[in-house]
Amino acid sequence: MTSWVLGVIGGSGLYQAPGIDSGRWETIASPWGLPSDQVFRGRLHGIDVVFLPRHGRGHRLGPTQLNYRANIDVMKRAGVTDIISLSACGSLREEIAPGDFVIVDQFIDRTFAREKSFFGDGIVAHVSLAHPVSSRLAALAAEESEALGVKTHRGGTYLAMEGPQFSSLAESKLYRSWGCSVIGMTNMPEAKLAREAELPYATVAMVTDFDCWHEEVAAVSVGDVLRILHENAGKAAALVSRLAKRMAAGPRSADPDGIDTCLDHAIITAPEHRSAALAARLDAVAGRVLRA
Repeated sequence: MTSWVLGVIGGSGLYQAPGIDSGRWETIASPWGLPSDQVFRGRLHGIDVVFLPRHGRGHRLGPTQLNYRANIDVMKRAGVTDIISLSACGSLREEIAPGDFVIVDQFIDRTFAREKSFFGDGIVAHVSLAHPVSSRLAALAAEESEALGVKTHRGGTYLAMEGPQFSSLAESKLYRSWGCSVIGMTNMPEAKLAREAELPYATVAMVTDFDCWHEEVAAVSVGDVLRILHENAGKAAALVSRLAKRMAAGPRSADPDGIDTCLDHAIITAPEHRSAALAARLDAVAGRVLRA
């Protein structure tokens, strides 16, 4: 048993710590480079909460420019036990409307210009992503979202595209044919890296538009997105507050999906052949197993 430390990664429209009235911005250095911003550390309903604005305050960074490895690394260094990703997205389904929340349970990664692993030359590791989302964290998010009165969809596939442009009509129709539920630009490789860092991760996809597939709705515009973004921000803050209160009700047990210990048998490189330099960079992400 341990204490919950809730990490919150805020996407477009969420640049300040939602619902946290007291705390401080804190700089955490990472061997993987500069994260998107400082983290905001505070307490909410008796538990520690660490917030990171994914695009930086003022939305300075686009999806491809984000240093995903540094972002996850600093969350791990901050003592985070579980990460909730709050992400703006487009809907690929008629029944998922702007203003709805989707508690994602699968991803398709179509990004191509990003560093996607902490491991590589010198220390090789393979983690399972068959079920890329923490079932416990996703269930908590779904229950509290529903309790807020938000139309909430439990489960759905998030298509991660490179961006920064929105989809072409042909792409949007293709992704619908694959059975995808929502489309966004940032949750990959974020979810992959969280798994490598043994951090349970769940996405609350906050729908802002119908992408461009919907024949009866005008193609997505930035103005439309911004309007819904602001409406969703208040609901996101309330959701984080409810999650913190729920977590404060009891201590945190080991993750039921085994995410806390997923590196136990993931590292393939023999100890005598491991790169000391890479091992030093992995001190937060994989130190638990590398020091064993």
